[in-house]
Amino acid sequence: MATDLVEINQEQPQPEALARAAAAVRRGKVVAIPTDALYTLVADPFNLRAVTQVFQAKGREPHRSLPILVSGALMAEELAGELNNRFAILARRFWPGPLTIIVPASAKIPLKVTGNTGRLALRQSRSNVANQLINILNEPLISTSANISGHPTCRSGIEVFGMMDGRVDLVLDGGACVGPGATTVDITDPAWKIIKAGAIEEKEIAECLAS
Repeated sequence: MATDLVEINQEQPQPEALARAAAAVRRGKVVAIPTDALYTLVADPFNLRAVTQVFQAKGREPHRSLPILVSGALMAEELAGELNNRFAILARRFWPGPLTIIVPASAKIPLKVTGNTGRLALRQSRSNVANQLINILNEPLISTSANISGHPTCRSGIEVFGMMDGRVDLVLDGGACVGPGATTVDITDPAWKIIKAGAIEEKEIAECLAS
């Protein structure tokens, strides 16, 4: 496939660029966009062909789950199974922001998205591009780092294009993304745990849940 490169303003995304990305997602394609930390690949989590394309684009192992971007806690609740109080506390404190929360997945989420684990990694981003795209589509988006597995994560649209050309349908180039990636916390077990270190310190999460 030929990968298209379209410029976008991260603060005030152009409607035509967002419309082009939304149309690609609706067709089951994979699109790279800038977020509040890194570039990410987005796609329709309910379209199994699109899910497969994300795994193929990254060369990602099928037992690894695909994180999901949501518009907020209400959308998260629709995608999750039973949620505990820790979810509400963390989402209220850290969303939108760089915290990914692992929760039980509801039956509506394809098992392939969860890496056959039945668990779902959810985040609400601060990114105007991501949030406006979710609002246009009125659905969540797969959101996994825009790189080939094992390679460094890309921090500019040109880097993404150089690495992912021919692997994704469209790259929205918003220039550089700066800042650390999201912290990932798993709250599905009685004892919560950090799965991936990032912008939010473990101490902050502990203090939030203890208060």
